[in-house]
Amino acid sequence: MRIVEVREQTASMRSNLRNAFIDFSQMTASVVALITDVVRDGKPVIGYGFNSNGRYAVGGLLRDRFVPRLMAADPASLTDLGGENLNPHRIWDVLMTGEKPGGHGERSVAVGVLDMALWDAVAKIEGVPLYRLLSERYGDGRPPDDVFVYAAGGYYQPDKGLDALQDEMRSYLDLGYDVVKIKIGGAPLEEDLRRIEATLEVTGTGSSLAVDANGRFGLEEATAYADAMAPYGLRWYEEAGDPLDYDLQAELGRRYEPPLATGENLFSVHDARNLIRYGGMRPDRDILQFDPALSYGLVEYLRTLEMLEASGWSRRQCIPHGGHLFAVHIAAGLGTGGNESYPGVFQPFGGFPDGTRVDSGRVPLPQAPGIGYEGKSDLYAVLSSLTD
Repeated sequence: MRIVEVREQTASMRSNLRNAFIDFSQMTASVVALITDVVRDGKPVIGYGFNSNGRYAVGGLLRDRFVPRLMAADPASLTDLGGENLNPHRIWDVLMTGEKPGGHGERSVAVGVLDMALWDAVAKIEGVPLYRLLSERYGDGRPPDDVFVYAAGGYYQPDKGLDALQDEMRSYLDLGYDVVKIKIGGAPLEEDLRRIEATLEVTGTGSSLAVDANGRFGLEEATAYADAMAPYGLRWYEEAGDPLDYDLQAELGRRYEPPLATGENLFSVHDARNLIRYGGMRPDRDILQFDPALSYGLVEYLRTLEMLEASGWSRRQCIPHGGHLFAVHIAAGLGTGGNESYPGVFQPFGGFPDGTRVDSGRVPLPQAPGIGYEGKSDLYAVLSSLTD
């Protein structure tokens, strides 16, 4: 078998949202279709991939470097030993041929986009949902029927006051979520505390609310927020400072007793290892948010999980960033702690197949072969436009 063609395009994620660090007025994403010569139900098997929000489209890297490298490879080097299916691990080695260590920036996104499409195709060729394939290969072979998800939102928007923030959070609870997340750091501390307290009026408890500063703070401001928020007992305090400022993270852990979360902007197993070594993260409570779609894909994520377990961490402390269906399969198949979700923003890339209902903060798993993007009509319209 072989890969016949890889097509890519740039899709818009533009909105009037902002967090503490950036706005999304120019946000884009790369979308790819990986077409194979395997036929199922009279049609070629196609794997689809895209990158998570917060990183821009990487079309130049895909067109100029990674797709040509993939297509120039010997087809036999891309498959398993029987030649009956693609082998994402061997393909990862091909994609990274000629790449120097370090510099885990936008190239990790390009490889992650292709990796997502590869795993979609692999599971479709096997005829099973991706989470079942992952559970059999890398888990305990007994995947759950559903996984934990939380609703991320609470962005800063023009003319969005406390009433609108509360209405947004109520809408997520009405959808079946029991944990929500809002942004902080894009307003003065006193204003952010009012936003937190307004949200707590809706959730009723701090354990149902997480907050995210998107790396905005230096140590002084990060600890000022920590001191002010500690009495709330929040679910977690996320990405207070620059993701590579491990000293800040470690000091925050010494000052702030409740859970901390970070990792969505660390894009390799090496950066993840440094966070564990030097960031003062506490395996009994803190949350790791490495996003497979942004960090060289699932092949690298498997290495990260192996490193974490060797360092005394449980997979259950991993709740990936991104809000995409790919991470839902990973959570179920590999036994991580759940997944982020964007029920109100970054559509059509976030969310679940049409008709899926969240119940008590848990979402049932899709049963279609592959990742199941075909079941989300608005997203599939974008993906299928590559091959129509």
